[in-house]
Amino acid sequence: MAKKTVQKDKKKGKHVKSEPVLKVAEKTIDTDKKVLEKGEKKETKLKKNLSEHTSLKNLNKKKSKGRQAIWVKKFTLEYEEELNQLQIELLKWQKHVIAKEERVLLLFEGRDAAGKGGTIKRIVEHLNPRGARVVALLKPSDRERTQWYFQRYVQHLPSAGEIVLFDRSWYNRAMVEPTMGFCTDEENKRFLKDVPMLESMLVKNGILLFKFFFSVSKDEQMRRFKARETSPLKQYKISPVDREAQERWDDYTVRKFQMLNETNRTISQWTIIRSDNKKKARLNCIKHILSKVKYENKISEDRLQPDPEIVVSGIDEIRFMEDHLMTGDELPG
Repeated sequence: MAKKTVQKDKKKGKHVKSEPVLKVAEKTIDTDKKVLEKGEKKETKLKKNLSEHTSLKNLNKKKSKGRQAIWVKKFTLEYEEELNQLQIELLKWQKHVIAKEERVLLLFEGRDAAGKGGTIKRIVEHLNPRGARVVALLKPSDRERTQWYFQRYVQHLPSAGEIVLFDRSWYNRAMVEPTMGFCTDEENKRFLKDVPMLESMLVKNGILLFKFFFSVSKDEQMRRFKARETSPLKQYKISPVDREAQERWDDYTVRKFQMLNETNRTISQWTIIRSDNKKKARLNCIKHILSKVKYENKISEDRLQPDPEIVVSGIDEIRFMEDHLMTGDELPG
């Protein structure tokens, strides 16, 4: 048994009994357990998101015992409704591409976690897979490293009636490779001189070319990296290159400026997509594509006008970077 101790109350000059040390320790442990248990309960309460299109699909369903009513943001409903309409327009456009045997090539570039893959997913979600392909190449093999740099990409170019989307493209040699030391300065310079000529040949040969650069802020990129690390469904996206993206942020910025200056041509212009808000970026990217093509039963042009705060031309981005590159201000990615 623990002995009770006696302490003197200095204010009243009286002797008072204090609780045994062992009991105090037991109380502290019990309190800690309760706090830990509460914390564990909070941790097990996971935040769940509805799958895309679920809100819109169930908007007018009748209430029943087997259904649970939930609150949905107004923006989410508006986003899903607009995305649904734009995907219908993409199907109309694809039908035209197949009928006219057109060839369409879309290049998606940008910082890591900028939202390229998510946008590509929404574009091809309802397209006929026989006429739409996504190309996402792995790092070159030992054999491919000995080939002409563009060789591994050229074999994936679109045929008649086909839409091809490159999730990263030959522009790896403009930003990722030189920044990470995967190519020499000479190889980078040679690429920047050659690529405008290649793209000019493609366009003159009849290929409709779109070049998108997804621009994300440094803070938003970090937030998305952290989300990838904690989500079991997104961990496959984490790579050593991603982890260095924040540390080499300024190096990437300089390479981006150099790339835009060298490769933004009238015949093959860049389009910048501000993607801190991924949903707005997706909608406006699709709007930009549809506003630049012709097909039957197209909705009014007013509904396809992209937001100028989200979609920026390559030349405007170059001018913006020229004005702010040396000021020390943090530029969009």
